[in-house]
Amino acid sequence: METVDVKKDNGIGWVFLNRPDKLNAINMKMIQELLTAIKNYEEDNEVKVIVITGRGKAFSAGADISQFKELTPAGAWELARKGRELMDYIERVPKPTIAMINGYALGGGLELAMACDFRIASEDAMFGLPEINLGIYPGFGGTQRLLRLVGKTKALEMMMTGDRITAQEAERIGLLNKVVPKEKLEEETIKFAQKLMEKSPLILSILKSVVLYGNDAPLLDGLNMESLGWGFVFSTNDQKEGVNAFLEKRKPNFQGK
Repeated sequence: METVDVKKDNGIGWVFLNRPDKLNAINMKMIQELLTAIKNYEEDNEVKVIVITGRGKAFSAGADISQFKELTPAGAWELARKGRELMDYIERVPKPTIAMINGYALGGGLELAMACDFRIASEDAMFGLPEINLGIYPGFGGTQRLLRLVGKTKALEMMMTGDRITAQEAERIGLLNKVVPKEKLEEETIKFAQKLMEKSPLILSILKSVVLYGNDAPLLDGLNMESLGWGFVFSTNDQKEGVNAFLEKRKPNFQGK
């Protein structure tokens, strides 16, 4: 692949945005290659957690602005549609996803990070949705995901001013799970991934589906989905293993069945 690198290591499927000379700006080629990488990891039973990060000094500075100058309305719609389809796919892939954020996460880069289940950033990372300064607004799902993550007031402030915020502020408003020293970013991300890999991959997948459904559903519908899913997990081997391990005072050995 031209714009993305991949690597499997001890259950983690790494995805590296690989346009460091362009601060990993997202173009149509990268969208296509990211989707391919995520789909491959979804089908790979050796991969338990997917981590997305950027090569060089940025996670991603956003969409590649050089492609905007000649973009027709139809082309703009196609770019937004493909970008949003990628983010939707990442959000709903049944395996846990982590954005490991180094440096800038701006525009489409922040939208990519928000599509992941978890976001861990270095203390020098910067965040923002500056599209308003170009006479546009976020088009890869950012208007809706930022709203759901940080609430209407802060989401509107970030999108309408285009201002950047620090990693510390991003953590404070609920945009990040964790901020760590730059030199410990990979180490802390791996630790977090390993914690997830100790759990049942099947139950994690069901839990993720229930939470995502409930995020967009009326409360009663979400509660009903929770109850149905909770009943279903009692048909799994992993549920039985988890209970038996607890009663026997040993570490469970989940098989994803």
